[in-house]
Amino acid sequence: MSSPALRPDTALDSLPLTGHTRDGAVAAYRRGKPITAAQFLHDVNTVARALPNAGHILNFFADRYLFAVTLCAAVTRGQVTLLPPTTTPNVIAALRAFASDAYCVGDDPQHEVDLPRFPLPALAPGTRSIAEAPRIAADRVVACVFTSGSTGEPTPHFKRWGPLMRDVQGESRRLGVGSAHTILGTVPPQHMYGLESTVLLPIACGAALTAERLYFPADIDAAIAAMPGPRLLVTTPFHLKTWMESGTVARIEAMVSATAPLSVGLARAAEDRTGAVVHEIYGCTEAGQVATRRPAREVEWEAFDGLRLTSEGDRTTVSGGHVETPTPLSDIIELLGDGRRFLLHGRSADMVNIAGKRNSLGYLNHQLTSIGGVADGAFFVPDERETDGVTRLVAFAVAPGLTPAQILAELRQRIDPAFMPRPLHLVRALPRQSTGKLPREALLAIARTLGDKKR
Repeated sequence: MSSPALRPDTALDSLPLTGHTRDGAVAAYRRGKPITAAQFLHDVNTVARALPNAGHILNFFADRYLFAVTLCAAVTRGQVTLLPPTTTPNVIAALRAFASDAYCVGDDPQHEVDLPRFPLPALAPGTRSIAEAPRIAADRVVACVFTSGSTGEPTPHFKRWGPLMRDVQGESRRLGVGSAHTILGTVPPQHMYGLESTVLLPIACGAALTAERLYFPADIDAAIAAMPGPRLLVTTPFHLKTWMESGTVARIEAMVSATAPLSVGLARAAEDRTGAVVHEIYGCTEAGQVATRRPAREVEWEAFDGLRLTSEGDRTTVSGGHVETPTPLSDIIELLGDGRRFLLHGRSADMVNIAGKRNSLGYLNHQLTSIGGVADGAFFVPDERETDGVTRLVAFAVAPGLTPAQILAELRQRIDPAFMPRPLHLVRALPRQSTGKLPREALLAIARTLGDKKR
């Protein structure tokens, strides 16, 4: 595979690298210290001049500032930043099949992959005027994100500068985020949601990004206390639930959640305890951000300006705006009239049909994790069927102090008997990704391990 050809209809259009309008504006906070827009541009220029001649770069920086600087440096050099879901040997081998010139950068010396590694040059004090900020062709391919295809191998999706900027500018308008805001994040910048909302959003609208990735509740509270408002916390339901259960939480102006459904109860608890307005984003790797809602008050989703959803049978497609080509959505969606508002009924792949009854894994997971004492949990659909031809669901729960019998007794009050797990396993932890997502392959590995132990 190779990067897509540039489209001539947008070849003459360009957009600035940054939305900051003053040299002295704060572009980022790193280790508690502000970094001006002029310094940011200086650092981008320093790295851009040092990068090797290549077409593709893997950016592993956990430090969000170094990630952003390197990303923008690669953009100015015309290099495509590869953002794979994992860096396992088979994924890296797949990337090398179409990006043979790829090299990697990062801040973890223990993170080893089978690619040439480039050391970032030292960043020294210096300034460049906003007037010197480069303009980037709107049709320039700047990133490549991945989904898992039917074979499990990564499928590339190339992202152009113009559509990416329109995407996050739409987010800025919808969330009311501007140059006065500070953006905090519990999600890594390598994930599509993290890339959009913790890196490109502040760059595009002139807000300040923060270098540190917040994970533990105490880190979130400390960062909120240290950063000037108004602040936006970019998080996930998993991280938000953990924070809400940690005790007293800090007050903050706004939050946004994505990667998994956010329950009404958790959204309301977060708004009540933090004073924030909590928005939820619906989107996908292929199309980017599609819609938002405020789950504490709204059931309906509203598409971003310029986007339109259309349905044919059970298939819904999004088009327009920053979505370059009509893109099918992998969810069960009920449109409400104008093609901009809709109800979301769960992922098509998450729907379970047992004995003629239908339910979604998202709903079942919500019921499991809503049980008092269950810190985390997930339902799983095994590949094998029972001898009677009926699929039996399996569930995993992290619930110190509870027995499987106690959890099952609570579940019987909440879900139809057809969806009761057989069996329910207690585990110490679930192998969630850094975004809080729980890949089916990881659950399958746990199920096999537990099955082997019983033999």
